[in-house]
Order: sequence, then C-alpha cells, then structure tokens
Amino acid sequence: MKTALMATLLAAGLAAAPVAASAQSLKTGVDGTFAPHAFPTLDGKTEGFNMDLGKALGEELGTEVDIDVTQWSGLLPGLQAGTYDFVLAPTTVTPERAENMLFTEPYLNTDFQFVTKKGAPKITDLKEFKDKVIAVNKGSAYDEWARGIADEIGWTVESYGTNLDALQAVMSGRAFANVAGNTNSAWAVKQNPQLELSYLYSTGKVFSIPLRLDNTELRAKLDMAVECLKKSGTLAELHEKWFGYAPAADSATATIYPGVGIPDMPNYDATEHELQCS
Repeated sequence: MKTALMATLLAAGLAAAPVAASAQSLKTGVDGTFAPHAFPTLDGKTEGFNMDLGKALGEELGTEVDIDVTQWSGLLPGLQAGTYDFVLAPTTVTPERAENMLFTEPYLNTDFQFVTKKGAPKITDLKEFKDKVIAVNKGSAYDEWARGIADEIGWTVESYGTNLDALQAVMSGRAFANVAGNTNSAWAVKQNPQLELSYLYSTGKVFSIPLRLDNTELRAKLDMAVECLKKSGTLAELHEKWFGYAPAADSATATIYPGVGIPDMPNYDATEHELQCS
C-alpha cells in the first residue's frame, strides 16, 4: 500500500523569494525500499537522503512538497501520466531518458563501488581483482557488468538473491568483495564496522530530477533550487550525513553547472542565469 508523506515547507517572505514556485503544492514520489535514499523506520515513517532533499527543495522554493512513498516501477509512468510534477527518487540520466524527459542539473554521481572486509588488501586497479570472488545482487546492473568483463579481469562472479546476502558473503569470507551502487555501498559500510569501501569504478553517470518535457518552468525553478543547495553546502551536509563522507570538490554534489539541465544531454538549456537563492 502506498504511504503518503507530507513535507510542509514554508519559507519566510514568499513574495520576495527569487526562486519561489506557486503556492500550489508539488507532488512527487520516491521508492520507499531504496536505502539510504528512502526507507522505512521502526515507527512507520520514511527517511533517507532523498527525503531530506525533498524537504530542502521545498524550503528553497517556498512550496509545499507532497512525497508519495511507493514502488520505483510506478514513478516514471506516474510522471508521464501527470500524477507527479517531478520524481524525487534517484534517477540515472541516460541519453534515451533525456530525449523523453527534462532533467535538472545532477545532484549525485552514481558509480560502482566495491566493498571488502575491513583490513583486506587495498585495491587501486580493477586488474588487482584477478582470481578474486566478487559477490553481486542477482540480476542487477552490477551483476551484468561484472559478468561482462569476467574474462578480461579474471575474477569469479557469484550472484545472490539480495545485496545483503552478497555483503554477508564478503563478511563470511566466501567472497573477496561486493560491488553495488556507490551510495548503497557507503550506507552498508556506515552501518557495518566489519566492512570498508574499496575500489570505486567511475561510470560518468549521475542522478538528477526528471520532469515532463512540457514543464520547462518548474524545471528551471528546481534547477535553481539544486544550485542553491550546492552553494549553501546543504547538499554536501546531506551527503556526509547519509553516506558517511564529504563529497569530492568536483563531484555532482558540489559542482554548479552552467545553464539548466545537464550539459551534452538532450534538452539541455545553455541559457545563462544569475544564481538567486532564498
């Protein structure tokens, strides 16, 4: 069953706020099972990086944000159907998606992160995983990627029903490392002192906020709000809170991009604008 969370976010001086949206609330959604971005708490609420991001965006815009906690499979179709004004769940930007949706500038890098048992040998190159066993979540993008280069690297890939099971294989010694998304891996290490982050494989991909193609006005406002959260350091604070370390200076979390959207992607608007924050 879907659970609706209301984040009532009122900023002082709405009329004077330079990036203020209309008084009408904005409807968005997250995948409520994707820790540490959005996940249930023991008291039945939902918390996570993207929940905090939604609150921060609402405060910057001076607008009420209604966050629907649901399944990932319904979010992008819901956006296109008009159920949501934008999707708050982390969404990887691809050229194909950017042809069919508008994207704000990115707020997170999405890379492949290896996790090892604490004290394991340091890995600085993929080739150093030769003859190692790599545990992955069966059917995931990481499973497909690891198997696709298995002959090249010389590692053995073992698939598990969940990524938690794959991490357990690392802790028990059945696997040398687990590979998953960088944010999920950072969260796992933050929660488990037996594990540590190892090699980071950069994909060059980012998470961004998608909107419908006809919603250029809201895209511009959200893009400005993301930039303001970068300038104020709010995004960096959320990154450290949920992932356990500060973002790199050249990361998508810290970099303010020119124009509106993502350079070199379809539907990018290169028009310059002056940064005005609430």
